[in-house]
Formats: sequence, structure tokens, C-alpha cells
Amino acid sequence: FTGTDVYQRSFDPQEYLREFYRLSNSQGQPNTFLMQNLRALWKMFSLEGLRGDTLIDVGCGPTIYQLLSACEHFQEIIALDYTDQNRRELEKWLKKEAGAFDWRPVVEYVCELEGDREKWAEKEEKLRKKVRQVLKCDVTKANPTEPVSLPPADCIVSTLCLEAACKDLATFRSALRNVGALVKPGGHLVMVTVLRETYYAFNNQVFSCLYLEKNVVEEAVEGAGFDVRFSEVQPCPPGNAGADCEAVLSLVARK
Repeated sequence: FTGTDVYQRSFDPQEYLREFYRLSNSQGQPNTFLMQNLRALWKMFSLEGLRGDTLIDVGCGPTIYQLLSACEHFQEIIALDYTDQNRRELEKWLKKEAGAFDWRPVVEYVCELEGDREKWAEKEEKLRKKVRQVLKCDVTKANPTEPVSLPPADCIVSTLCLEAACKDLATFRSALRNVGALVKPGGHLVMVTVLRETYYAFNNQVFSCLYLEKNVVEEAVEGAGFDVRFSEVQPCPPGNAGADCEAVLSLVARK
């Protein structure tokens, strides 16, 4: 199991972004895994009732792709991640600092799904305005943002986080309860989780991943006080050398 100390010490956000978040690789091959997840998020955030004032992103990493559809439906976004350098990398993009990752191709792709590719700059500005706080979190704590206490949000989004942060199923179930406590009754949980994956790797480093099945994730979500409203599994595109994932689960649940 890859512990928090390893993430803090040796997770390189820029290498991670280069490896997994370019829309096409250096050979011009499309990043089907990313496109599939962008389409799933677009679909989920189009569901009825997925709107409100506050959205909390749990385990945002150094990425924004998971907020591109969401930012059309919520007024204020709070991004949480354990690793200091990930939060710093996200801040670089939010503040338009030199050397920030270029998300434009990804933003254009989402704008195209939404009907107007040319609105990419507008969407970037909208997202920058709406992300109000970037805070440290630890999903294994009863209050993940301790010592900060956040008021309960209308929605939580968590993508590719819990399966990497939890060493076993008991920790996964408990983390979902901890995260679930951040959302108000009637609010939603939106998740993208890899299934049957044991590792992901980049930059000559290997990070562990908790092996999960669809039914196990759904049971854990229900155990955290939610009703599953939408649940869809898509196979992982072949040829992804950076991980051994077999499928991806997209899920929406209501508390």
C-alpha cells in the first residue's frame, strides 16, 4: 500500500498531468480513458437535481477536468487534497501562474460536449472564479478537513481518489462515511472509480490501488447513507500501460 508519506514525498504532479491528462499523447493517440471520464461527468452533472450552491471536490489532485461540467451547476467550489504539491499545482492554474498545466484542449472537449467548443475561455474563467478554497484533507479522518469544519455541501465529487487513498475495504467504507458527512441530506455524491485495478504508475514510480468491484462500491455508498441513483460501468480502454484497471464506474447517489 502506498501511504500518505510516499505521496507527500514523491508524487510529482507535473509528471502525473503529462502522463494522464493530455488529450492525445506524443504519438497523437487520443486519450480515450480521459475522454470517457469527461463524457461520464458531463452526463452525471446533467442529471436532474444536480445543482446547488456548494460543491466539494474530495481528492482533487492537481486536476480540474472533474469540475468542468460541475461548475455550470454550482456557485461555489471547495477543492480538497492531501498532498501539498498537488494543491500548489492546482493554485498555479487558478492564479494563471507561469508553468501551469495547459488544460485548454480538455476544456474545449467538454465545451464541445456542452454544445459550443468556442466557450472554453469563458468556462476557464467561470471555474477560476468559483473555486473559493483549496484545502488539505485526509479522508481517513472523521472530519476530513480537520481542523477546518466546512458547512455541509449540496454535492460532493470524488474522482479516482478513494481507491488510491484506502489500504483495504474497511478503510474504503469508513472513508466514504467520512466524505458522506460533508454533504447535506438530499445532497448528492458523484463518483468516478476504477474497478479491478491494483496499481497505476508514471515517471518510474508505482502507486497502489484498492481492488474494487461495482457491487462493493455501491454497498459502501449505501452504507454511508446514500441511495444510488445512477451507476454505469465502462471498460477501461486497452493499451494503457500506466495502470491495470479493467473498468471504470460512474455513480451518482443521493443522501
